[in-house]
Amino acid sequence: MLPVIAIVGRPNVGKSSLFNRLAGERISIVDPTPGVTRDRVSTIITIHPPSEIDDDTALPRVAELVDTGGFGIYSAEGARFDDAGKDLATLAPDIEAQIKAAIASADLILFTVDAQSGITSLDEMIATMIRKTGNAPKVVQLANKVDGPSWEAHAAEASALGFGESYGVSTKSGMGIRRLMETLWSRLDATTPDRAEDAAMKVAIVGRRNAGKSSLVNALAGAPRVIVSEIPGTTRDSVDVRFELDGRTFIAIDTAGVRKRKSWADDVEYYSHTRTESAIRRADVAILLLDASEPISHVEKTLAGELVEAYKPTVIVVNKWDLVERTRKPGDYLDYLSQELPMLSFAPIVFVSAKNIDKTSEAIAMAFNLHTQAGHRETTGKLNALIQDILTERGPSSKLGTLAKVYYISQIATNPPTIALVVNKPALFEGTYERYLLNRLRDEVPYSEVPIKLVFSARRREEKGAAGRGRRA
Repeated sequence: MLPVIAIVGRPNVGKSSLFNRLAGERISIVDPTPGVTRDRVSTIITIHPPSEIDDDTALPRVAELVDTGGFGIYSAEGARFDDAGKDLATLAPDIEAQIKAAIASADLILFTVDAQSGITSLDEMIATMIRKTGNAPKVVQLANKVDGPSWEAHAAEASALGFGESYGVSTKSGMGIRRLMETLWSRLDATTPDRAEDAAMKVAIVGRRNAGKSSLVNALAGAPRVIVSEIPGTTRDSVDVRFELDGRTFIAIDTAGVRKRKSWADDVEYYSHTRTESAIRRADVAILLLDASEPISHVEKTLAGELVEAYKPTVIVVNKWDLVERTRKPGDYLDYLSQELPMLSFAPIVFVSAKNIDKTSEAIAMAFNLHTQAGHRETTGKLNALIQDILTERGPSSKLGTLAKVYYISQIATNPPTIALVVNKPALFEGTYERYLLNRLRDEVPYSEVPIKLVFSARRREEKGAAGRGRRA
């Protein structure tokens, strides 16, 4: 297990900005609206030895960095109610429970305050909470927003909270970050990058609001790892949660619920949507979570199209099946899905009830299966024989009577399986015949349930001949 570094503090002291600065990329959403971060958002960071250490054997420290919500989040003025009038203050106990869980499991705690605002009663409440857990020795006291020399004295005031020296930093300019990283390196045990962690399958769970994405993650975890609420849009960030199932490690990425752009309430929803798109891009497999009690909407159709365009292996998981199983038959629902989501006709389907933890492990087992399929590489000889047989059975038609020819076929990549075909006329193969070829390939290749990418290119001799004819004309 990697050591865990948790960032805690009251709202708007710059925790998410610090998280992104230490991670070296924008992962957590940064916005002045209170309550943007609600769940624990995590990423893996590598901390290199200080430059002044002249020791070739000094190893980097690898740790899991965790961003948490602001403690006492809805005591802040504004943004208490969402665009539907729901009282977001009801989320406060869940947010605080996530913070306490992060503190309890952390190897180091970056207790962050705002140097420009000074120490507040809420900062003192957090300090008391940390001391009650017995984790005070794990605290690194930070004062953020030291954006110039005039704020350095204010940063020192944070040491009055009782956790030793206060480190002044500025996530805006980067001041003090190098010194902080050196401190983290010295306080963590020597670790090397865990290749098993790097190789862990990443599964993005996407779907509309309140489809049950967070419930599915918690069902897999067997604990309230992410906040579940009846309030739509509770999850704002994409949250990575690591699991081990039957000896295999995977990372579930819980994403924000998607709705139509015209319904977006604020900039935070825009950022949440971009995080969902990013989660799809970095995932190895996607779970498209559907609510069995609701009809397929434009949102699910759009998400399905995005998954196909990204060539992501996808498991269609029909959640809340326990609510409709008395009135609907699985066979009828499968017919319904084939009509509404034809672009994912090849994707496997699993019926679950995340609330009752029914068959959720089957969905992950299927995700592992798809990950294996997407990583398979077929031999050139088998592909050549297979596609030649398909062409003999039915080749592409041409209005001019041009005969389609395939000169060479090879799988050039995996994840997704990518097959290159050198042909005489690429235009003959694209469109309708490409779809036919894909359907026929799925009957024969060992990756029939994942997206397959076909790349058609003309033989160079054909290209040169066409160029010559063009010059003569």
